[in-house]
Amino acid sequence: MDGGPILSLAALRQLEQAADAAGLDLMRRAARAAAGWVAQRVAPGCRLLICAGPGNNGGDALYAALDLHRQGHALDILQPVAPASPACQAARQAVELAGLSLWSALPEGYSAPALLLDGLFGIGLSRPLDAGWQARIAELNALPCPKLALDCPSGLDAYTGQPLGAAIQADATLTFLCHKPGLFCGPGADLAGTIVLDRLDCPAELYPPREGALNAPDASALARPRDSHKGSYGAVCVIGGTPGMLGAALLAGRSALGGGAGKVYLCTLDDRLPVDSAAPELMIRPADEMAELPRADVLAIGPGLGQQELAERLLEQALAQPCPLVLDADALNLIAASHRLATRLAERPHPSVLTPHPAEAARLLGVDTAAIQADRVRHARALAQRFNCVALLKGAGSLIAQPDGEYRLNTVGGPELAAAGQGDVLTGLIAALLAQGLSAFDAAALAAHLHGQAGDDYRRESGGPIGLAASATVPRIRSILNSRLAAN
Repeated sequence: MDGGPILSLAALRQLEQAADAAGLDLMRRAARAAAGWVAQRVAPGCRLLICAGPGNNGGDALYAALDLHRQGHALDILQPVAPASPACQAARQAVELAGLSLWSALPEGYSAPALLLDGLFGIGLSRPLDAGWQARIAELNALPCPKLALDCPSGLDAYTGQPLGAAIQADATLTFLCHKPGLFCGPGADLAGTIVLDRLDCPAELYPPREGALNAPDASALARPRDSHKGSYGAVCVIGGTPGMLGAALLAGRSALGGGAGKVYLCTLDDRLPVDSAAPELMIRPADEMAELPRADVLAIGPGLGQQELAERLLEQALAQPCPLVLDADALNLIAASHRLATRLAERPHPSVLTPHPAEAARLLGVDTAAIQADRVRHARALAQRFNCVALLKGAGSLIAQPDGEYRLNTVGGPELAAAGQGDVLTGLIAALLAQGLSAFDAAALAAHLHGQAGDDYRRESGGPIGLAASATVPRIRSILNSRLAAN
């Protein structure tokens, strides 16, 4: 997948205006791109259903219909309402001059075409669809045929991933000029299907500054010389593991080892485990017997931490340490409940990484979970700014944001990672990458990508997403990381 830029809607409109001023006919280019996509997948002569809306997205679809007609396809063209934009009006006139007929509704008993091309609404849709449009989209979704959306599935907010009343269920989306985060986040991740970016040969110098990018991290900074020792790769200290939750801390510690940390300490609130038989390399120390935390290059606190008095005291101690800090789970809940701890986090002069799931993010920002999911990009950036940290907002389309607003959108991983302990694995992996010298932003981005890739590999190998235990994810991550380094 093209790891191209993500532009804000305002910046994308600026790009379109610059292209128009430069004499580039983006609508015709989008139409040719759509017709080319279809030509590679559908044999000439097959019947296609072209769905055109009243705006410029409809114009894209109508000009694509002309190109597909020239290629020999049989066409059914649906345009439920009259064109509203001048460009769409010109496209309709061109279609009519070519002798093609248009429908305002599908005929009763309409049989499914070989492909449906969706150009009803593009990224400019900003209000919920009315009942009539929702019914039309439901009718189109019911057709048993592949569906290609132009730019974004009609009815989907391309920036939040939320359907505006109803949305086309696409098998593929051919998006133009830049990526849109809503194609990868929330419900949009299921509605967009396979996503292909076509930049329409728009010159790079016309592009305004981006606000984000798809997450395509480079692991080459982790390459190791032969002249190495364990001290070369840092020490991680994981703090957590209250009684009943010891496994969370163990998973984070094992993940830090698998991710390449030279040494890993495990400071547990449950003192009943002197050694981890599966990873005896972990140096386990009871947290309640320590006057000070072990000397480490990175601290990770939260997996199985609990919210008792000792947990809060350990978190205060961790926040005061002059080293990078990864916070997850109950560490985040404690911060959400304490203005004092939240202030200390925001004022830390050292790197911090927060790894909340949507409910934890909601508590940190004082909103409900639905609000987080309704606009994941905005809230990931708000977390990073408020707490002066790198925020990794987990979920469909995990987001990695830093305080200046830049973000990366993770496109790998899926429901195979929806299992207890996977967040602990991610926490330990981020800590390991920090210990090896990556910046907080790069460590979080690479960890999210490796973790997601482990899930994708499991789904491909097993034929489905069910049954990937967190403990089985660690060796997969280790293998992926080593394969990447070997390929460099």
